[in-house]
Amino acid sequence: MSIEIKVPQLPESIQDATLVGWHKKPGDTVKRDENLVDIETDKVVLECPAPTDGVLKEIRIQDGTTVTAGQVIAVLEPGAVAAAKPAAAPAAATKSAIAVAMAAPARPAAPARAGEEAGAGDLPLSPSVRRLLEENQLDPAGIRGTGRDGRLTKADVLDYLDKGGRQAPAPEPAAPMSVPHPAAAGRQDRRVPMTRMRARIAERLTESQTNTVMLTSFNEVDLSAVMTLRSKYKDKFEKERGVKLGFMSFFVKAVVEALKKYPVVNASVEGSDIIYHDYWDISVAVSTPRGLVTPVLRGADQMDFAAIEQTLADLAVRARDGKISIEELTGGTFTITNGGVFGSLFSTPIINPPQSAILGMHAIKERAVVVDGQVTARPMMYVAITYDHRIVDGREAVLFLVSVKEQLEDPVRLLLQI
Repeated sequence: MSIEIKVPQLPESIQDATLVGWHKKPGDTVKRDENLVDIETDKVVLECPAPTDGVLKEIRIQDGTTVTAGQVIAVLEPGAVAAAKPAAAPAAATKSAIAVAMAAPARPAAPARAGEEAGAGDLPLSPSVRRLLEENQLDPAGIRGTGRDGRLTKADVLDYLDKGGRQAPAPEPAAPMSVPHPAAAGRQDRRVPMTRMRARIAERLTESQTNTVMLTSFNEVDLSAVMTLRSKYKDKFEKERGVKLGFMSFFVKAVVEALKKYPVVNASVEGSDIIYHDYWDISVAVSTPRGLVTPVLRGADQMDFAAIEQTLADLAVRARDGKISIEELTGGTFTITNGGVFGSLFSTPIINPPQSAILGMHAIKERAVVVDGQVTARPMMYVAITYDHRIVDGREAVLFLVSVKEQLEDPVRLLLQI
């Protein structure tokens, strides 16, 4: 009996999604739990696994179509893998078939569909792969494909980007119909539709600018003590805890302690009420090829340094692979974003609604500072807090930032929680 393949249950508050790319075509054999298609929501890309071994009999919904939970998108014929193999035939029949095959003229290869691009090994690309390549201006010929028959997969492109893959040169513009003005020579526009995630990011940023009264305060942190501590213990920490000791765990711990002192910074607005959160779920911004997402460290106050680093590493990898759940991206009470990893020295971060504040980290640079009356070079970082001035006054915001600074400049405070 045929099995209907349906859109999986969508995360709460998500009404519909976009079917972005089939990994199989009708007639292909599939294995149980093999991903058949990618379905993109506002925040994550869901996979639709095969419920059993079989043959994909029919695809009912094509790439780019908006779908809803439970909608039938394909039909799978279970147990048809073995049946697809020809049964043993009598010797005479086999010889006859061979003779006919030898006498028949060779068929020319089917022409490629209009607009279809070639990737690794000149094989066709799925829509999700094409979209990634277009958004990042990548040449598929320069990326090794690991899919079936050497096809280029989305994971191949994401891995290439994670490893610092460079953009391919832009294609040469088509010859103009008429001679253009010299200043316009070589100009070319590319129109690429926003992904659902990029459209949702744009919507939330606009919502944040429209519905909050944002103000940003700055300070600077001397990270000498943190860097000395990391340098002294990082090898032993990694050997015993199985994860590298990064800077983010220090900032998360410092933020949690500062939020405990100034709880309104950890609050949110709901109508005419202020909702105080007596827990500390810290969102940490992660950049992915599809846009910025904010996985949440649940109960960050209960985590030690190793747990923070391990959890962040896992969330970041799954976020970049599009395998993180919507539940892991929602519900944070405060956000930390680190533009310093890209070289940002100074910026004003935007609040992640419905939160009331966000901390911006920046690049660490050696600068001349005065310490005990002497000018000396120290590893300094500018930090910024953007806050919703409707409920957070400047006093709380500035004192929060000072608390973060004091704990990072004297990391013993993090252990003593003072």
